[in-house]
Amino acid sequence: MNTSEAPLLTDSELKLLQALIYQECGMHFDERRTHFLHDRLQRRLKECQLDSFYGYYRLLISPQGKAELAKLLENLTVNETSFFRNKAQLELFQRDVLEDILDRKRARKDYSLRFWSAGCSTGQEPYSMAMLIADALSYYQLRNPMPQESPLPKPLIAPPWRLEILASDISYSVLRTAQEGFYNEHQMSAVDYGCRLRYFDKVGDRYVTKKMLKDLIHFDFHNLKTEYLPQRNDVIFCRNVMMYFDCLWATPKVFWASPTSFRWCITTPVRRTSESR
Repeated sequence: MNTSEAPLLTDSELKLLQALIYQECGMHFDERRTHFLHDRLQRRLKECQLDSFYGYYRLLISPQGKAELAKLLENLTVNETSFFRNKAQLELFQRDVLEDILDRKRARKDYSLRFWSAGCSTGQEPYSMAMLIADALSYYQLRNPMPQESPLPKPLIAPPWRLEILASDISYSVLRTAQEGFYNEHQMSAVDYGCRLRYFDKVGDRYVTKKMLKDLIHFDFHNLKTEYLPQRNDVIFCRNVMMYFDCLWATPKVFWASPTSFRWCITTPVRRTSESR
């Protein structure tokens, strides 16, 4: 590849690559985000030492290009996230949504709780969910004691309740970071002192999530466009992914294929949807 002058991205090449990306993962890049797409394509072109975007497209659709396609898709995600992001929304979730779910489940003696963080990035969202749910469930059990005694030492989620949080992403690198659970002081800025004591250990100048918190979360690779939708979720958090998709595909109704008797799909601070069956 001639590094003295970057190759031009023609309109036809752009459309080919946009269509391929949309086909593979559902990401939609309109005019407002074309510059970002061009920058990421340019980086991968240079890394592959190719001299044309059409040549890069041919590589991506070839049997030999599967690994490069995965790298490209990973490079197209922003991975911007934080602990307790959009705090007012999470307070609403903990106070109203979760309380309603617990009441309904307790009434029919169904003590299983299942939540999904779609596009979990480096893990702050699912860990925030786990902390909020654990705290809320502890208070709920104090107000609504169960006849059976909890084992000692008391687990984070006391029986008969069972909690499972699925955290998925299309990027293997951010999933590795999330599974390790290490965060610096800046990343921990929204985590108060009480939560740090209960759910984190201090290791040098960083914090690491405690095993009891990690054990509530299952991290896994997932492509929202091409793979099965995890089943029977009480709440789906998809706040980190909806920005990538066009309005035709990215309606929260895509998640309704994951059936349960009642469901909340939490997207952005200004949009909340629910559906009952």
